[in-house]
Amino acid sequence: MDTAGRAKAAAPGGPCARIPADQMDFVRQILDRVGDKWSMLVISVLEAGPLRYTELQRAVPGISQRMLSLTMSRLQQDGLVTRTAYAEVPPRVEYALTPLGSSLHHVVTSLITWVADHHAQIREHRSPTATTP
Repeated sequence: MDTAGRAKAAAPGGPCARIPADQMDFVRQILDRVGDKWSMLVISVLEAGPLRYTELQRAVPGISQRMLSLTMSRLQQDGLVTRTAYAEVPPRVEYALTPLGSSLHHVVTSLITWVADHHAQIREHRSPTATTP
């Protein structure tokens, strides 16, 4: 804290300026979690409603069982997803977004839409024949 008793800002301007320096590491951890490609895809898929594990795996092409399990565990740990186990034979488990996870959905969907709309342009820039200005 500075001499006036206020928390010191982490950056001089922009959105980072509102974050106290002592909280910046945790903010980066959260951004890393919610910005992870698998987390974003899972959040976007779960907005339609609760899904079972195998339904989730089918809805997120390319995700391995290990990565899906890890992603679901982390999202649950952060309060973005709930896991509900039903005492049935065979056992049934469903995953759903929490209100906190749902509040993130529009941001995630916007980013995924932006990527889908601009991937060809980005691919061109990554091309070995692309010239630099």
